[in-house]
This record gives sequence, C-alpha cells and structure tokens, in this order.
Amino acid sequence: MQNFASLLYLVASVLFILALKGLSSPDSARRGNLYGVIGMVLAVVTTLLLMDKPIVALMLGAVVIGGGIGATLARRVQMTQMPELVAAMHSLVGLAAVLIAIAAIFHHGQEHTGAQKIELFIGAFIGAITFTASVIAYGKLSGRFGAKPVSFGGQHLLNLVLALAMLGFGFTYYATDNHAAFLMMSAIALALGVLLIIPIGGADMPVVVSMLNSYSGWAAAGIGFTLNNSVLIIAGACVGSSGAILSYIMCKAMNRSIISVLLGGFGAETAAGPAADSGPKNYKSGSPEDALFMMKNADSVVIVPGYGLAVARAQHALQELAELLQEEGVNVRYAIHPVAGRMPGHMNVLLAEAEVPYEHVLEMEEINNDFSSTDVVLVIGANDVVNPAAKNDPSSPIFGMPILEAHKARTVMVVKRSMAAGYAGLDNDLFYMDKTMMVFGDAKKVVEDMVKSFH
Repeated sequence: MQNFASLLYLVASVLFILALKGLSSPDSARRGNLYGVIGMVLAVVTTLLLMDKPIVALMLGAVVIGGGIGATLARRVQMTQMPELVAAMHSLVGLAAVLIAIAAIFHHGQEHTGAQKIELFIGAFIGAITFTASVIAYGKLSGRFGAKPVSFGGQHLLNLVLALAMLGFGFTYYATDNHAAFLMMSAIALALGVLLIIPIGGADMPVVVSMLNSYSGWAAAGIGFTLNNSVLIIAGACVGSSGAILSYIMCKAMNRSIISVLLGGFGAETAAGPAADSGPKNYKSGSPEDALFMMKNADSVVIVPGYGLAVARAQHALQELAELLQEEGVNVRYAIHPVAGRMPGHMNVLLAEAEVPYEHVLEMEEINNDFSSTDVVLVIGANDVVNPAAKNDPSSPIFGMPILEAHKARTVMVVKRSMAAGYAGLDNDLFYMDKTMMVFGDAKKVVEDMVKSFH
C-alpha cells in the first residue's frame, strides 16, 4: 500500500508542476488549473487511504464545508476583491501550518528527531508570520486597516529583538523538547507578522501578496518534511520558489530591494509621501466624444489599464471600444505594468475576463519602446505606473521605478474621476503636460459614451 501511495503522490506532484507550467501562459491557464485540481483531489484521496483508522465522516465533512465556502466565494467575489481574497487564502495556509505543527508536537507517543524539530520550527514560524502578515495585507487591500504605512521609533530594533527571542525559544524547544517554548516561539512569530507588514504602504501590496504566497509555500514544505509527505514538500517548494521568483521580478519592476521586503522595511522609502504642493497647476480636459475623435483618427492606440478599470468594471465596454476602433483600421494594443492593480496579474485576468485577445496584451518590456511612435495613449484607471516623476524627478519617492512611458506618445488621454492623487499618494506630472487631455468621470460611463458616439 505504501509503495502504491508513493506512486500516487508522485503523479500528483507531476500534476502540480504541470499546473504551474500551464499557468505561465494565458493560452494554457485553464488546462493548468485543471491539472492542479486533479492533482489536489488525488493527493487528498491518497492521504485519506494512508490514515490509520480515519474518522471519515469528519474528514469528508471538512472537505464539503471548505469546498462549499470556496465555491461560493468563487462565484460571488468581484475582480476588485481578488487581491484581498488571495491574501486571505495565504493566511489560511499559514494558519494550517501552525496548527499542524502544534498538533504534531502534542501528539502522544510520537518522538521527533532533531531534524524533524528543526522542520517543525521552520514550518511553524514561517506559517505564523504568513498568517498574521496576510491578515494585515487583507485589511490594507480591503481598506479596513487603511493603506498608509505605520511606523514608530525603534521599529526595526524591536523586530530584531523579537526575531532573536523567537530563535531562542526555538533552540530551547530543540534542546529540551519543551512544548511551552514552542508555543512562545509561535506567539512571537505571530507578532512579527504584524510588525513586518504595518510599515508597508498600500501601494506596495502587490509585492507583499506575492511574497506572502512564497512564505505559505515554504511553510507547507517545512511541515511536509515533518509529516514525511512528499507531495506536500514538492507542492510547497513549487509555490515557495515561484512566489519568490515573482517577488524578485516585481521588486525590479518597482526599483526596490527584495531584502527590504523580507525585513519588513519595504514601505519606508515612500512613507514620506508627496512633495510639498507648489500651487495649482493647469491641465486640459475634454469630453468622451473629443477623446473618441482623436482615437478614430489615429493609426495606433495603446490602452493602459489600472485598478480604476477594475473598480468601474469597465473592461467589457473597453474591449467593445477597442474592437470598433480596430474595425476602423486603428492598431489597438494594451500595455500592462507588472504591478498594475493590487496584485500580480490583476490586469491580465481582468482583460482575459473581457475576452481580450492575448496577442493584444503586452508587458512593459515589450511595449515601452513603441510609445514614442504611438499616436494616442488612453490611460484608464492607472496612475503611478505612468508617472514621469519616476524617470525625471530624483526627489520623488518612486524615482527609479520602471514605468510605462506613456508620456512619450504624441497624445495622452487620461480617464479619471478627479485630479486626486493615486494610491501611492503622489501627484502625476503626466496630467499637466501639454499633450495630455483629462476625461473626467466613471470609467465605465466614459467608455460607454465613447461607444455610443461611434454610431
């Protein structure tokens, strides 16, 4: 039976790897999800078969309840709520790792080797940090805790002291098998999760969500070693490594150090906020009809979507507008910044929901060189990712962050509710350029007015 179970675990592990491979491209994402679902069902069934006198009703009840909650959330969740939902899911993975570790050390009649104690320690403290950090990230993304960074004097010193205390209690548990020391270590890790995330501003949450994804994977892998569960080790390692790679890519996209993310100092550079107001600035505004006229008479149009597009749920109307422009002979493409929206891939999923052809959606590196030869750029719901201050203002908190260079286009049109600052709290010089026209209003309403003007 054990050999057969090992074979099934191997098959499940291969399916998880194929799932990650499939999710690397929009064309194969559905297939990748299917591989992941089949792999998880196979892993759960195999684990149940291996259990000694399992309480089947209890296990199946938990699966039904959890599956029902997941299915309900999947149907009801709005695209604007996806980032906080992902953060909430990470918190549950971290909590599961902590609870499994605690159950393992209190399991009567089970002795743990030195290596297993280390694995329990690693899985528990990473899981505890992931749990509370994800809860804070959820609160910031949903607006319940506020997006502004929270800092105080001696914050990093306090984090260091707590980290050393956590390691000290972990060593005590390793040396003496003291259960109270393990619980103290877990409690300190829970506190660290809060303290590491509160100094991070809401605008930096996409990288935080990606890093927490990585943490949850490593927590699962650590517990997998203790349970001698190969599929948990492999799945956790895949999630942990892919999340770490994505976090590194996103840090490069925001000109940040991944070390500062790991140490919880990721929001410090932007905590100062925008520079002092130098007085009112002049800008030009126009109507949706004016914007449509300019796009219809252009040879090329690049659309830059942002979180405001998701809030307004304007993606379907926007794609209808793009199709009408293409029928007029206009070359229409979409430009995606790596951290647009509130989580990695947020805009890609949003556009896929509106059935935007994959070949029309280009990443920043693919399209930045084309802006200088683009007739019109339509910025809709985006702000910080097109702010020229990142290129030309050394005093700006976002200076050095790679941006979509929309300011190089011949004409820029920005759909926005008002002239209020973006999520990072910074004014945007793009809005005041002579080539820029502001179109004020709800994104969906504005785009729908453009579509109506076509007929």
